[in-house]
This record gives sequence, structure tokens and C-alpha cells, in this order.
Amino acid sequence: MNAFETPVLEAKNIDKFFYNPTETQVLKKVSFTIKRGEFVSVVGKSGCGKSTLLYILSTMDTDYRGELSLDGELISGKSSDYLSKLRNEKIGFVFQFHYLLNEFSVLENVMIPGLKLGKYAREELEHRAIEKLRIFDMQDHAKKKANQLSGGQKQRVAIARALINDPLLIMGDEPTGNLDKKNSDIVYNKFKELAADFGQTMLIVTHDPEFAEGTDRIIEMEDGRVIRQ
Repeated sequence: MNAFETPVLEAKNIDKFFYNPTETQVLKKVSFTIKRGEFVSVVGKSGCGKSTLLYILSTMDTDYRGELSLDGELISGKSSDYLSKLRNEKIGFVFQFHYLLNEFSVLENVMIPGLKLGKYAREELEHRAIEKLRIFDMQDHAKKKANQLSGGQKQRVAIARALINDPLLIMGDEPTGNLDKKNSDIVYNKFKELAADFGQTMLIVTHDPEFAEGTDRIIEMEDGRVIRQ
């Protein structure tokens, strides 16, 4: 199997339990595969386990049963330090809230994961950050402080930040959840462009049926299970 045939992400029989104080199973034998270049959405009613699943898939939650593989490597049971490095290198994450740092410029915010990875010199990283901002027509705002931007602009910068290390996979937890229709459409269209033109693999949890319908594949969840994909 060559690199393009290796699944980007593979979940096998993922179970998740919460204890508060009694045992509650929130994910039940969740299995699916994400191929390279796919734009996939995860949908389902509130409380069905979408966000819980995403945090496991992103390696931020390691307290689960089952097997998780990223880029053909079994990562279940790996150390937190190893997973932290892997996550920074191979996964870009976009949250519902942008989490930009107001004391830094737009350019510096985009550079932060790259500085943490330490793969590129600062000058090269600045150049890369500008190129990522250009995808979202935000290059002219590079020197502004993050708090000088509108909500829609902040979210576009957050997505540019997620792209800085050229991740294998972009994950999003309701990335358009706080945006109006116009800005939601801008973000969706940029995601679509990243998938179509750059072959970027994306897995996005969304409540927006219109957003989901425009993706390559929909994974639907109900009561902790995948009921359709």
C-alpha cells in the first residue's frame, strides 16, 4: 500500500465511558476510515458523542478502548509527549471559538504552532504564515492585533494557524458555530477549496446541515454509535 492509499485516520471499535459517579458509555464500537483528501463531516443531535469522539481522534483524550491509527501508525497507548509532538506535526485543529491571543499580531498567532514544532527558521515561518493568510484573503491584516478583527476574520486566521505546519489532517469542532451566514459560507468555501485544490483531508463536526451536505461524506451519529456513513 503506497502513501496515498494509506488511510489518514482509522478508528476501530472505539468505546468511551464516563464515571460520574456511575458508569455511562458515551461511545459504542465506533469504527470508520478517513482517506487522504476526503472532506468528511460528522453530524448528530447534541449529546450524541460527536465532540467526545473528535477529542479522541485528535489524540487529546487517550482514555478510551479500541484502536486508533494515524497515517498507518497505531497510536493507541502512546505516551502523552509522543502524541503531543505527533498532534502538532500532523493535525490542525479548528475550534468553535478562535482562541487567538490578543496580545500578539495576526501573523504571530498563525506562527505559534510552527514555532512550537521547530521545523523551520523564523524567517521561513513568517513567509509561510503570510502564504496561509493569503488563502483566506487576510494577508493585509498580518500586523494587526487579533482583537482588532471581526469574528469572521478571527476564525479565518484560526484556520490559517491550523494549516501552518501543513498537517495531514484538519479537524474542526463546530468551526462555523459562532459565525453568521455570510462568514459561515466563506469558511465552508475555503474548506472546500482546501480539499479540492490542495488535497487537504478534513474531518469536521457540524450542526449545520447545509455545511454537511456539501462535504464528500457524512458520518451520522446517534446515542454514541455511527448509524450512517
